[in-house]
Amino acid sequence: MFVLFEDAGKFLAGRVLSETDSSAQVELDSGKRVKAKGANILLKFEKPQPQELLREAQALAADIDLDLAWEFAPEEEFGFADLARDYYSAQATVAQQAAALLRLFEAPHYFRRAGKGRFRKASAEILQQALAAIEKKKQVQAQIGAWAAELATGSCPPAIREQLYRILFKPDKNAPEYKAVVEASRSTHEAPLALLQKAGAITSPYQFHWKRFLLEYFPKGTGFPPVAAPPIKEELPLANVQAFSVDDSSTTEIDDALSVQGLGTGTVTVGIHIAAPGLAIATGAPLDQVARQRLSTVYMPGHKITMLPDDVVQAYTLLEGRDCPAVSLYVQLDEASLEVKASETRLERVPIAVNLRHDQLDAHLPQAWLEDATVPGPDVPEPAQRFRAELSFLFRLAKQLKAQREIVRGKPETFNRPDYNFRVPGAGDDGPQGDETVEITVRRRGAPLDLMVAEAMILANSTWGQWLAEIGVPAIYRSQASLAPGVKVRMGTKALPHAGIGVKSYAWSTSPLRRYTDLVNQWQIIAAARHGRTAALAAPFKPKDAELFSIISAFDAAYSAYNGHQATMERYWTLKYLQQQGVRELEATVFKEGLARADAVPLVLPVLGADLPRGARVRVRLGEIDLITLDVTGTVTERLDSAAEAAVSAEDDTDEETVAGPIAIAVDVTDTPEEEAGAAPAAANT
Repeated sequence: MFVLFEDAGKFLAGRVLSETDSSAQVELDSGKRVKAKGANILLKFEKPQPQELLREAQALAADIDLDLAWEFAPEEEFGFADLARDYYSAQATVAQQAAALLRLFEAPHYFRRAGKGRFRKASAEILQQALAAIEKKKQVQAQIGAWAAELATGSCPPAIREQLYRILFKPDKNAPEYKAVVEASRSTHEAPLALLQKAGAITSPYQFHWKRFLLEYFPKGTGFPPVAAPPIKEELPLANVQAFSVDDSSTTEIDDALSVQGLGTGTVTVGIHIAAPGLAIATGAPLDQVARQRLSTVYMPGHKITMLPDDVVQAYTLLEGRDCPAVSLYVQLDEASLEVKASETRLERVPIAVNLRHDQLDAHLPQAWLEDATVPGPDVPEPAQRFRAELSFLFRLAKQLKAQREIVRGKPETFNRPDYNFRVPGAGDDGPQGDETVEITVRRRGAPLDLMVAEAMILANSTWGQWLAEIGVPAIYRSQASLAPGVKVRMGTKALPHAGIGVKSYAWSTSPLRRYTDLVNQWQIIAAARHGRTAALAAPFKPKDAELFSIISAFDAAYSAYNGHQATMERYWTLKYLQQQGVRELEATVFKEGLARADAVPLVLPVLGADLPRGARVRVRLGEIDLITLDVTGTVTERLDSAAEAAVSAEDDTDEETVAGPIAIAVDVTDTPEEEAGAAPAAANT
């Protein structure tokens, strides 16, 4: 005797070897023996042979008209054999009964299962809905196939073009557009990115990088909700100073300004004045939520995404000709020795006399003019001439502060490689389109104006950080345990030393318009200025506040991502510059096996034939530039120096640099004085 039975959703047939009331031992055609539960045995038969029965049943099942079977089926529950007798004849064969079983089982939209071999037909309404869904699925599958075929022939369907960046970077794997790309990729044996490039889906490499970043970090766009800048309600005293700021011409978020009083008296007071949005924006307020969501201004050549709306920035920025609310640190110094005597923090209005722009002044501000009052400076612009004495004192102070920090660091700060300025003329308010002519110029590292501002901001951040720690007010600190390779800057709530800068503690507080950590610390400083040693009870963030750790975690992640995007876009514009200038060869310096750094542009690239010592100078012939992957390779064609010169160059070039990913982007992981001078966040030159 043979039986047909169900096993784990499959129908099997075989010869019965033994049988009890509850089960049977069955031998399959393969010779395998299995145990079939009695409840799972659906048919018993003497002929035909089991495999012949299954083959015949499958063939018959394919011909059963489901619509007709559904019409024949009774309203109440029924068995498959009952339907076979209604559909075929009262003498339905075993093969026909088995065919009915198979057909019913594979059509749950027509017949729902009610038990082993038992079914109940679906209602007309449910059946129509199911059939409509099946038809829709067929149409979608047909559309996927058509799109995939179109992609394979080198053309991109509009629907896929519209979803391009989501497909590549944040795909919905159930979306038909994504499935079409996967299907086409499999059929053509090409990676999705290469496939879409060939199909013409990516029309702008710049937009490829830009929209990828937006999709990840600004999926709802870069616009702001309707929020207004709240006024500062408290009456602030007017400071008896004339302050000036030093920034780039493109800077709108003017966070800091400086003043000098008492020259020639023996005691000089340097004022470090920081824009004070913290006096108006309350924690938890709508503007705070906006700032906390963004956490930092995002910088890139030709464009930036500000942390706060522009009208809010303009309400608090230290604009010349205004008396601006500020949190001021006054540092008293001995005029001769420059020894710090005392410091004081005030909340006040500060008259801003002028906004100096270092890109307009650096080339006209000789160091000798700052160091010696008898040196003429006919080319020095009038605003700098007016503040010559103050600038000279600040420059002298900056050099001393730097020297003191270097003693703590244990080694001098070296600026062996230049910084670069990227300018994209013609970029609109929404940023460049990617085809503009880019200008890359060298910015001298450690220029006098930069040094003055950087050292003043380091002084403020370290002084405020130490003060908050002494009176028990928590803050967000940056620390670095040592200058050993691989020891990174950490963020935390403890006032720990910062070995890289050379200070006892360091709390970012001088850029509250462009960094959320600085705004948080400003709230704490304001509380300290108002309440002194009882400020810990009045400050928005209390000791061991879990909220501070949440802010640190979010800021760290966002700031790293923003710096990474800046590095990506700087590399894009560097490669674009090489294309626009027709540069096919350049001089470079080997800094790691197989890698070289260009001498005249901010570019690190892999090179063939660079099995030379670190510091060796070479001429490199460039290969093809890929603006999508940001790849370019080079081949060493000539060595330009001697082994002795290379050894000296390698010894001087001590800055750490990491290269990662297919586009070889190097990201600086340390704080730099340039950051403190109000420059864009330090994304390393690549």
